[in-house]
Amino acid sequence: MEKLGDYRKKSTLLAVVTLLAAGTVAAGCSKPQEKSSGAAVSPTKAGASAAPEKRGKIKMSLYDRGNTPAAEGSITNNRWTKWINENGPADVEFVAVPRFESKQKFNTLFASGEAPDVINEFETGYRDQLYSQKQLLPLDDLVKQYAPNYTAMLEKYPILRKIGTKPDGKMYEMGRVIPSSVQVAVFIRTDWLKKLSLPIPQTPDELLKVAKAFTEQDPDGNGKKDTYGYSLAYLGDEAIDAMHGNTMFIKDDKLVEDEARMKAAVSFKKRLFDEGVVDRDYLTDKNGEKAKKDFLSGKLGIYVADNANVDFLTTLRSTNKEATIAPMLMPKTEFGQYTIRMLNPLQMTTVVYAGSKDPAAAMKEMDFMLAEKTWKTLKFGTENVHWKNDELGCPRAINPDLRKIEIGYNTDLYMSATTIDSKEICNIPVVNKEIPNAEEWSKIKNETRDLYENPAVPLYTLTHLEHMPTLPADLLKINNDWTQQSKDLIAKTVVSGGSYTVDQAMNDLKSLKQKIGQNQTLDWYAKWYEQNKKNAFLTKDIYQFLAKK
Repeated sequence: MEKLGDYRKKSTLLAVVTLLAAGTVAAGCSKPQEKSSGAAVSPTKAGASAAPEKRGKIKMSLYDRGNTPAAEGSITNNRWTKWINENGPADVEFVAVPRFESKQKFNTLFASGEAPDVINEFETGYRDQLYSQKQLLPLDDLVKQYAPNYTAMLEKYPILRKIGTKPDGKMYEMGRVIPSSVQVAVFIRTDWLKKLSLPIPQTPDELLKVAKAFTEQDPDGNGKKDTYGYSLAYLGDEAIDAMHGNTMFIKDDKLVEDEARMKAAVSFKKRLFDEGVVDRDYLTDKNGEKAKKDFLSGKLGIYVADNANVDFLTTLRSTNKEATIAPMLMPKTEFGQYTIRMLNPLQMTTVVYAGSKDPAAAMKEMDFMLAEKTWKTLKFGTENVHWKNDELGCPRAINPDLRKIEIGYNTDLYMSATTIDSKEICNIPVVNKEIPNAEEWSKIKNETRDLYENPAVPLYTLTHLEHMPTLPADLLKINNDWTQQSKDLIAKTVVSGGSYTVDQAMNDLKSLKQKIGQNQTLDWYAKWYEQNKKNAFLTKDIYQFLAKK
């Protein structure tokens, strides 16, 4: 991989809060590959092997996102699960696990004695829970004996072993390297800026000024007062916290929090609301869908987007043909300048059940699943049906409509694989000029990476959520209570004008923290940091890793 500079570089966090409360995001919700007409063809069987070993029989969990076309069968019985069983070293019974109710399903399976041998799960907290309950098998010897592909991965990326190792010094988790890391980015209507003769805002005051102009000066020229500058819904709220570094941070080699950061973030949110530059009903937009709709329909000027792609620009252009956008960083404050969220470049995905009757077969199958030939088949499909080699000898997607039906649902089958081509040139993105706005979006994407994958403007949290330690159950409840109740108090002061001031809210937050015992949570994290700072994978390590790839 190219170095960081050459490769085009990288809620409400209330003190301790969202590091645990934000929930799983990023990579657990990967989108289907580019889609693609032609007759449906089942995947070809791999070349026959000599004197096959005795086959094992295992169960493996597989996320069910409810997106398998009826013509393809089910998520556990389709052309790709059949291909895996025809070509892999074991007979695999896939166990469907609802993507966003995985913990409930796994708990039911464990309780009934039906836990799968191989557990694929993105959520760190749940894997940590299984470890603490002694439900997981150490993998060091199994990997060494039965997983040559993963052994090679550990040699190339030794940090994977470090991250997959638990407090007892043994490795329990297998994971992957993710090539790209931008997840959440802020986009602004540059055609509106040009019309109003305004620059991209660099300071909090400039951000307010631009948002106010977008709200009051008819930037779309339709003669109506129907636009607004910024949305505090969902990620828009977190972006203000990120702007002020409003979370735990390291000072003098200790993990601390700072009331001044929280107060500054709350004050700025209130200022935006009081100035009338945000959606007055933002509190009802729980997941930010209204803000997204408003931006894509040309009513919102600054939007905090999650995993934006070319469709983002195409949808905007469908109703606003002259619209132009650019990525921007949240402004620098007295606390520094930060980015919001990123995809986890080193993601643990897979563990083995301690009660597995054939752990050797489980490991062999896992190693097969992450092999380059396997993930390429699952990702690209069948040659000359779903893909062809281009002039560089790299697989390029064809037949978008067919790909959508026959491949788009299977991404979780290779969730443990590092999908970096061994042929280096094939890792360089190629713009499909047949896709509307693809060339322009490619430039925007590169600009975004330059801004967001930059160690000088780091992630505002201590590390990626998936690398945070899991709180004990009692502290987790305290932290969750603090998260919700503190959000409610802050929302109250934001929308209440002079009847409930920021100072009043800060006093109430201080009392709430004392009442529910939230200081215990910070103390626990501080102690964890002191004991683990040499081995933990922190934000600074993320950028060092990206620079080395």
